Amino acid sequence: MGTLAGGLLAALPTAEVQPSGRTPRIGFMEAGAPSANQHFLDAFKRGLRELGYVEGHNITIEERWAEGKNDRFPALVAELIRIKVDVMVVASTSGALAAKAVTTTLPIVFVGAADPVGNGLVASLGRPGASITGFSQGDDIGFGGKRLALLKEAVPRLAQVAVLWNPTARGLENRVKEMYGPAATLKMTLKQFEVREASQLDGVFAAIARARVDGLAVLTDPLTLRHRVSIVSLAAKGRLPAVYGFGEFARTGGLMVYGANIPDLFYRAAAYVDRILKGARPADLPVEEPTKFELVINLNAAKALGLTIPQSLLARADELIQ
Repeated sequence: MGTLAGGLLAALPTAEVQPSGRTPRIGFMEAGAPSANQHFLDAFKRGLRELGYVEGHNITIEERWAEGKNDRFPALVAELIRIKVDVMVVASTSGALAAKAVTTTLPIVFVGAADPVGNGLVASLGRPGASITGFSQGDDIGFGGKRLALLKEAVPRLAQVAVLWNPTARGLENRVKEMYGPAATLKMTLKQFEVREASQLDGVFAAIARARVDGLAVLTDPLTLRHRVSIVSLAAKGRLPAVYGFGEFARTGGLMVYGANIPDLFYRAAAYVDRILKGARPADLPVEEPTKFELVINLNAAKALGLTIPQSLLARADELIQ
């Protein structure tokens, strides 16, 4: 077995980093929990393997999980700094802001941050400045309207739509405001419902039921992504056609998703980590945007709601779940 393992390692391309012989340490800080978001870390590790990194051999990954609680980020960042990681990979806007607030020297690669310039993470996409760069969520102006339009195409009768969002998540307030113009064009009325803690979900969905809306749009942040199973289940219980921003919601049973392929961003983040470990400065690495967007439709959810999705919409889907 030892000979076989040695042969496999020898067959892999070897990443040439840390000439001193010290094994580089990567701090990986994710906004959710391993039970829900392990596939994000798996995609990142796959990217590293393809670049010649073998965990436990020429790279060490220190993973930390915020469990959907934004207030945990500062302590997790401080912990990773204390154990002297060489570069930090951080998921979400709130996580990246927390990391930037604590250190100005440790290289940071963010993944899935919303509006990095507007939220103050970087000076510009082309020249980030400081010690931070990464991959934006690509979920800025216009996406809320596109999701509403897709939901309306799937359910033409829609007239009133609930918008579920977390007001403590950076950047979401602007995303909500931007939805009103497209909603008016689509002859929809929006009703906002805020959720700050998972314990509020039952009560919020009871309020949504009393509002007698026809559909639901969920804005993604660490809280809603972490508790997507509960949100999808409550939407189904209330017989609400819903649209979401991350494919993970549809694969959990949600009706429809339009947004960036987030695992692909984590996969691509490995290349930036590789370049930084080999001497590149984050300030010189431009912030990259998603290159893979996906429209995912869950036909099982549609059937449970008694919906017949138009063929024109099915034909445009990147993935149909059935």
